[in-house]
Formats: sequence, structure tokens, C-alpha cells
Amino acid sequence: MKVVILAGGYGTRISEESATRPKPLVEIGGQPILWHIMKIYSVFGLNEFVICCGYKGYLIKQYFRDYALAQSDVTFDLHGGMMKTHRNGVEPWQVTLVDTGEKTMTGGRIRRVRSYLGEEPFCLTYGDGVADIDIGELIAFHRNCGALATVSAVRQPGRFGALNLQSGDNFVAGFREKSNDDGGYINGGFFVVAPQAIDYIEGDDTVWEREPLEKLAIEGRLAAYRHRGFWQNMDTLRDRMVLENYWESGEARWKIW
Repeated sequence: MKVVILAGGYGTRISEESATRPKPLVEIGGQPILWHIMKIYSVFGLNEFVICCGYKGYLIKQYFRDYALAQSDVTFDLHGGMMKTHRNGVEPWQVTLVDTGEKTMTGGRIRRVRSYLGEEPFCLTYGDGVADIDIGELIAFHRNCGALATVSAVRQPGRFGALNLQSGDNFVAGFREKSNDDGGYINGGFFVVAPQAIDYIEGDDTVWEREPLEKLAIEGRLAAYRHRGFWQNMDTLRDRMVLENYWESGEARWKIW
């Protein structure tokens, strides 16, 4: 099964980092968050990736070119213009990098890589979120429920303290740190999608999370896999620091490899 990763957005809410590089290349623990996402899938034997590039996509291409070289022992024959690899320490990844346009919406990016996907279901996720999700269980869930698309439903990570206020009372009746159980489920990415679902995407201006998913939901063809473990996106600079702190403290729960 192939894995499609959306990596073409501008990342405007983390502009402190994305001004010079695409958000998927923002580093956590010395490696781009894109690398972390790929490592999660690789644990479950998924090593064929299709990366939807857009904003500064050439930097993602350069990263993978240089990554393979940096992880290998090589001999350069400068006069003959040859390079010999002695030891290759990279993951067994096959990475296809597709320019899907700078201004293309999420649905349009998926539609543009249709020819690289074949006729089997594929995994799909965003290039800015990590989780300790069981991808094997997710795929099995999708196959068993018979949906055209399955989205991983997650709880928004808690940020603020929760107050228990009684009606008409100015004093706090209770206080606790906000937990992930507060509020409803949200779209956490980590989809499994049948190729037929791409037919719901009209063109470059189609937002995957709007018309396609809304129509699939109305038709009863969109399933939700409830992931109750760790999940964290990297939408802002604060989110990046949260992830970095997890990594530095040895508490990076998404590090399942």
C-alpha cells in the first residue's frame, strides 16, 4: 500500500519557520517532521511514498537527494565522474516527489497524484502531524467497514485549564488541567482511501476536507477510526516546541520505531 503525504501548503501559521522552508521540513530532534511521519508508516511495512510538493517543493527534493548521500559511505571518482556506494544506511523507502502546484488545494493535490497510485487503497495524511497510531489496525478497520474513505478521529490535545463555573456564581467550583477527553473528535489525518474517492474531487480548487468528505459522509461512505492515543499536529511555533520538548525529554510517544 502506498502512502500519500500532503506537503505543499504555505504553513502561514508557523511563518517563523516556513518563511525559508516548507513546513514538512521543519525539524524535530534534528530531523524534519516529514521524516518522523514516514518512520511511523515504515514500522508497519509501508515504504512507498508519494509526496505532494508545492511551496518550496524543490527543498524537499534536495533533502531526499542529500539524505541518502549523508547516510552512506561513498567513493567519488572525480576524473571519471563516478560514485560508488559502499554502505547504505538509509531506510528502504521509495519516494516519489510530485510538484502539485503552489496554490493547489488539498483535494487538487490528491487528484494530481492519481496516476501514481494504482487501483488499490492508499494511505493519506498531512505533512505536519504525528501519532502513536497503529497503522495496521487502521487499514484492517477500513477494509472491514467497506467505506470509500476512513479518517482517523482524534481528540484535540489539551492546552488550557478547565474551569467548573456554576450559573450565577462568580467563584470557581472546580479547576483541572484540560484533558484530551474534553470536546469532540476532530480530523486527525491518517486516512485510508479507495481510489474511487478521488472521483469526488473536481479540480485544483477542491478542498479535500470540504465537498469530497462532506459528500462521502452524506452518502455513508466515510468511516471514522477512533484513535485514543497520542496525536499532535504542528500548526504553530508553540506546537513545534511542544514536540521538540517531547523528543528531548525522551517522551516522544510517536517514536514507535
